[in-house]
Amino acid sequence: MASLMQSEPEMEKKPVGIRFLERIKGSKLSYNAYQAIVLIVTFLAYASYHAARKTTSIVKSALDPQSPDTGVNSLLLRFTSFRSFRQEQENGGWAPFNGPNGTVLLGEIDVAFLAVYAFGMYFAGHLGDRMNLRIFLTVGMVGTGLFTSLFGVGYWANVHSFYYFLIMQMLAGLFQSSGWPSVVAVVGNWFNKKKRGLIMGIWNAHTSVGNITGSLIAAAMLRYGWGWSFVVPGVVIALIGLVNFAFLPVNPEMVGAERDEDVDSSSEKIGDSVSVPLLLSSSDSETDDKKRAVGFIEAWRIPGVAPFALCLFFAKLVAYTFLYWLPFYVSHTAIEGEYLSDETAGNLSTMFDVGGVVGGIMAGYISDRIGARAITAASFMYCSIPALFFYRSYGHVSLLANASLMFLTGMLVNGPYALITTAVSADLGTHSSLKGNSRALATVTAIIDGTGSVGAAVGPLLTGYISSRSSWTAVFTMLMGAAFVAGLLLTRLVMAEVAAKIAESRPSESECRAPVDHQGHVLDV
Repeated sequence: MASLMQSEPEMEKKPVGIRFLERIKGSKLSYNAYQAIVLIVTFLAYASYHAARKTTSIVKSALDPQSPDTGVNSLLLRFTSFRSFRQEQENGGWAPFNGPNGTVLLGEIDVAFLAVYAFGMYFAGHLGDRMNLRIFLTVGMVGTGLFTSLFGVGYWANVHSFYYFLIMQMLAGLFQSSGWPSVVAVVGNWFNKKKRGLIMGIWNAHTSVGNITGSLIAAAMLRYGWGWSFVVPGVVIALIGLVNFAFLPVNPEMVGAERDEDVDSSSEKIGDSVSVPLLLSSSDSETDDKKRAVGFIEAWRIPGVAPFALCLFFAKLVAYTFLYWLPFYVSHTAIEGEYLSDETAGNLSTMFDVGGVVGGIMAGYISDRIGARAITAASFMYCSIPALFFYRSYGHVSLLANASLMFLTGMLVNGPYALITTAVSADLGTHSSLKGNSRALATVTAIIDGTGSVGAAVGPLLTGYISSRSSWTAVFTMLMGAAFVAGLLLTRLVMAEVAAKIAESRPSESECRAPVDHQGHVLDV
């Protein structure tokens, strides 16, 4: 009777979708089934976040058809800025973005979105470790859908106020900040460190899948009016948010799932003989210290958090510059002497994200294989430098060359970005110094990705400024410099991993010792 009374509250904690599945099955779901549900639901959730986020980059060319490549054109536009609003509308675009400062205004909207996103990320991680992540994530997704759609409503409402669009993007960014700390924390609750890099590398394809889906939807909707390019992704993320609310199990304890013995056996070695579990089950005799959520400053002090966070600042600066400006750049760059339409440029830009899927999986697999996250991330960042150079120098030669170099650049840029925001964040959020405290995942993830998001805000802003006042060559020079600094910031961790690998390769003292008989005499071999 007592066990029955204990199971009823446990059932009430289960999401309604889980209860529905168990009723159909007639028994409790297995641990592996829960893991599959977590991966699928969080994959769809964050893919929808990126699909909603990607629309701005596709619509830019429709809002501002003016090319920013030549400073002469920008100067002439400033001298003729007295022309009427109606004359601007006849030339295409959407006021106020089709004016002489259109490119700068679009850059300011990007940086406002990302600045609020980065600022909100720190608080989102702090709240996520103290709230029900399923509810927290659902509110974030529905809120994102609402304000993304309201941005598009400006098309039918004939809104031409810059501040309306600015505020809608800032509110969308605030709600978007709830996503990443939540999904990484949930996945980290269900998967141990063994093969985490590969699993999360595959799972992190949601970023590129979302970007590709968002690009295709936004590009397809442009023919019906740019407002649809925002409303459709906004409705999609809100609907998936409801799916998340119905099915997402936050952790094994919440749904009463029993961990398999081999799942709990993973541990992290400290020194030569001591090992500490990555995540302790709540069924263990937890102390109050282990139940306490980790503070913001305390999380910063975890070894490895600061260098990886700063590295991600520059890695996301590069990645988000492509996310927000690549379709615009492609549509304003002559390929084989011809300019592509906005829709074609948007579709072609998906090759960067296809490369990102491959890069994320490769980085995760390699880091698992060699057991060195920093070496893998730094190597990818250094290799992205020549890839960026070749894309700028030879991307205009042909459509095939552009797509191939774009794929390569996406693979090398997004590989370390995916690795740091997934496997590295989860590793550090379950670091041995936390002594089994699992309530640090969202905070650590928020610190790392929040710092990276500051770089993500800086990149598009600098790109809008530099491209309109100098050239795209200067933009790519900035990106190559950022990639170099990103790799440089991991130097200390890389050296530590190399030293550890050298130490592992040396024979131990027992292996070097000559064989002796039972009396201690050295035997001839």
